[in-house]
Amino acid sequence: MRLAQLGEFGLIDRIAARFPQPLAPELGIGDDAALLSPAPGMQLVVSTDLLAEGVHFERPFGQLRLLGRKSLAVNLSDLAAMGARPRWFFLSLAIPAGLPLDEIEVLLDGLSEQAAAHGVLLAGGDTCGSRSGLVISVTIVGEQRPELLLRRSGARPGDEVWVSGTLGDSALGLQLLLKNKSVTGGAATEYVVNRHLDPTPRCGLGQALAEAGLARAMIDISDGLLADLGHICQQSGCGAEIALAHLPRSPQFERLVTSATPFPWQLVAAGGEDYELCFTAPADRRAAILERAKTAGVPATVVGKVTDSGRVVAHLPDGSIFQPSSAGYTHF
Repeated sequence: MRLAQLGEFGLIDRIAARFPQPLAPELGIGDDAALLSPAPGMQLVVSTDLLAEGVHFERPFGQLRLLGRKSLAVNLSDLAAMGARPRWFFLSLAIPAGLPLDEIEVLLDGLSEQAAAHGVLLAGGDTCGSRSGLVISVTIVGEQRPELLLRRSGARPGDEVWVSGTLGDSALGLQLLLKNKSVTGGAATEYVVNRHLDPTPRCGLGQALAEAGLARAMIDISDGLLADLGHICQQSGCGAEIALAHLPRSPQFERLVTSATPFPWQLVAAGGEDYELCFTAPADRRAAILERAKTAGVPATVVGKVTDSGRVVAHLPDGSIFQPSSAGYTHF
């Protein structure tokens, strides 16, 4: 069956059938608007992202299942950066004429996998035709006690700067995709490409840091570490110094760039789409943070410190200042 034969409401019925619905007194798909009930004492946390074909993704690069997973993962990552617990999401699709229905079904498979993994419910959305490429817009709603929510504005001079996981894999994976137009290659290539196509939101770590009161400021690394740390510094009225040699890199990344001269620090420090967490915390909380990170199953690394300089400075291994070709991704 083609999408034109199924129709808009037939598609909506298929979408609704894939996702568990909220329990009364909440109301999800089927009415003009959703009714949502945060737990007592909780504040709602809302974020939205859209992925546009030709800007954020190319359909030939990977499976649509992974695109479905990623479209929700990038929103989950925003909630992780606030220390919030995900509850509901809204999905809007602009679908180009001729996109096969089975490809839409595969996209929804990925979305439902990611939603189930994080216990987040589909509460509504919209569908329409697109005269260009596929557009996926997700709005996510989470909750957290207001006094526990983490913002970008809490960093203080003397804090340590931390990052979770490893950096640069996604940017290298994208670089390889743009060069080869496929996901072929050895295990190391497949790993970094998968880190780009199927990022892992650090929801558990973000919630743990917030609920233990360990971090002062936090952001997810979507545009690149230098750019996103810069957002923390701007909102907090401070600066930061980081040591590039301390930035965590995966063994797969190291293997793939072993012969690169000079070393591609741009990918690690400013490549973007890592969807790791960058956060600041007083130095005396280091042991507690490492313990929470271990429990969450995510490595965390100190990469620098917060200063009162008003700017972000990155030092190369020889001590000189790194001059990036750009601080990170920008749309305009």
